[in-house]
Amino acid sequence: MRRHRTAPGILLALAALLTGGLVEAGTAAAAATDTDAAPSGDSVPARTAPAAEQHRARTFWTAERMRGATPLDLLVTPRAAQRLKAPRAAEGRTTTVAPTAAPASFPQAGGAWSGGGAVVKTSGRVFFTFQGRTASCSGNAVTSQNASTVITAGHCVKYQGSWHTNWVFVPAYDNGSAPYGQWTATTTLTTPQWEANEDINYDVGAAVVAPLNGQKLTAVVGAQGIQFNGGYNKPMYAFGFPAASPYDGSKLIYCSGNSSKDFLFSQDHSLACNMTGGSSGGPWFTGFSESTGAGLQVSVNSFGYTFLPNRMFGPYFGNDAKALYDKAQIS
Repeated sequence: MRRHRTAPGILLALAALLTGGLVEAGTAAAAATDTDAAPSGDSVPARTAPAAEQHRARTFWTAERMRGATPLDLLVTPRAAQRLKAPRAAEGRTTTVAPTAAPASFPQAGGAWSGGGAVVKTSGRVFFTFQGRTASCSGNAVTSQNASTVITAGHCVKYQGSWHTNWVFVPAYDNGSAPYGQWTATTTLTTPQWEANEDINYDVGAAVVAPLNGQKLTAVVGAQGIQFNGGYNKPMYAFGFPAASPYDGSKLIYCSGNSSKDFLFSQDHSLACNMTGGSSGGPWFTGFSESTGAGLQVSVNSFGYTFLPNRMFGPYFGNDAKALYDKAQIS
């Protein structure tokens, strides 16, 4: 396997709005800005959860099961883990969570978000069953026509050839509690490249969630804008719910800094960040306002190299990510 194609060991359980190739809350998606035509929505792989599974998922995720869900990077095969794995502290060093980390700190390599704002409600933990085991991830609610779209990582919806089941999104997750409810997926989707061969450059996923108590997701928690073909090398904020040591999945963690393009094996964004397993699928924002907690989502936490600790990578949202979003928001 080539290191830039396969994402085993990747993280799981990782607006002051701009203009140009973006979606703002309450608006439709703008067209892709590069010269290649966006793929057809018919080519976007998707899975519809049977009604019985949706019903089961609504009661399956107790507080105890949510707390005990394992980050997927700890469930992957040893052979896979030799290549890529979650970022972590360098050998001989320890990393501690700063529970009162100030959001005004820029850059920030990893700390609890205490700034409030929209991101507290739009981001959350994702829970699902993977090969019969409970696992976790992160995700974010984005503006969409169906008001029910969550963006996450591709391996958060399908991994090692299998679609995950019992999939739920828990916005504003708080140490076992779901203050805004558990939102059950009716449909999960990923990119053709991730579905075909787990190409790390296209590790993007989405879920459409069912209404809860007669209301749709973004009517309850709000939504973040989303941008495609926005370029590289920008100030970024990344959020997620890392659940592997030194984190425990109980809090929303963030990193901030000037991003760059991966110079190694992928076309991904790169950001100094010590988030660990469980953070995969958490949102990356550009144009992020610390005062409002809102921005434009341009990537998700995806993976880290074993030989490059404390660095996170996230896929570039290009035409294929836009095709995925377009199909999800009308599903």
